[in-house]
Amino acid sequence: MTVMEVTANNTYKARVFEMIFSDKKELLTLYNAVSGTNYTDPNQLEINTLKNAIYMSMHNDVSFIIDSRLSLYEHQSTYNPNLPLRYLFYVADLYSSMTKDANLYGTKLIPIPAPKFLIFYNGKEPCPERRELQLSASFNVLDEEPSLELRVTLLNINPGYNEDLKRACKTLNDYSVYTARVRLYAETMKLEDAVNRAINECIREGILAEFLSRNKAEAMKMSIYEYDEEKHMRQTREEGYEDGHKDGLATGIKALIQTCQDLHLSKQEAEKITRERFALSDQETHDFIQKYWKGNQQ
Repeated sequence: MTVMEVTANNTYKARVFEMIFSDKKELLTLYNAVSGTNYTDPNQLEINTLKNAIYMSMHNDVSFIIDSRLSLYEHQSTYNPNLPLRYLFYVADLYSSMTKDANLYGTKLIPIPAPKFLIFYNGKEPCPERRELQLSASFNVLDEEPSLELRVTLLNINPGYNEDLKRACKTLNDYSVYTARVRLYAETMKLEDAVNRAINECIREGILAEFLSRNKAEAMKMSIYEYDEEKHMRQTREEGYEDGHKDGLATGIKALIQTCQDLHLSKQEAEKITRERFALSDQETHDFIQKYWKGNQQ
């Protein structure tokens, strides 16, 4: 099958997750684990990876077609409520490329593969084992049945979460263990030393051993970049959150919560919408609900 790849410029930096699962054999194992299937021929995969379409934020890690289905997988170490919107851009680009020679104005229905959107999350912020993100959470108007919806399943792959899935895909488990060690060691060591220690330990213990042995220098460089980027994004989010209070973020949150209440939504529904709209933690969302839910106020 044909491999389609789109690149825009040279600013794109690869990720360890993408590098690992760009191998068709590893990707098929991950697909089987997620889907409960038992495919054995990696050549059944048709990889369609958007490297860097327009902006850095337009990058998605792995997408592919198998069994007439389009699967888009992305790894995230920082929670981002805008991923459904980003996935909308990704899938639109992919469908556009797939149908570029088709007659979109004809009377014959053009078949397209059904999409599946997954996020593999291993960030430091608390997150449930499984969570659904919806595009409609971004809409300015809350419709009971939105005309356009896109659902993304977020799977927490940190140690202690989704262990059945990781047992079904050893490489995913190994990736989780490796990144957890880098994060742990970086708390008390220089980052370069932390990554080097994690790599050497994992090789000795048979954790991503073949990949890390074969790509040690590249894996070290990517891991240092990823950890620095994760730290920077977390600090930027915290600074933005503080600035947002001064600029009226709290006012916006209050308005959304009370709009949900006026629409007779439950507190649980209001919490979900508020958390996703403003990228809040569970505790932050709870505190805002307690503060702004009409009837709670003194």
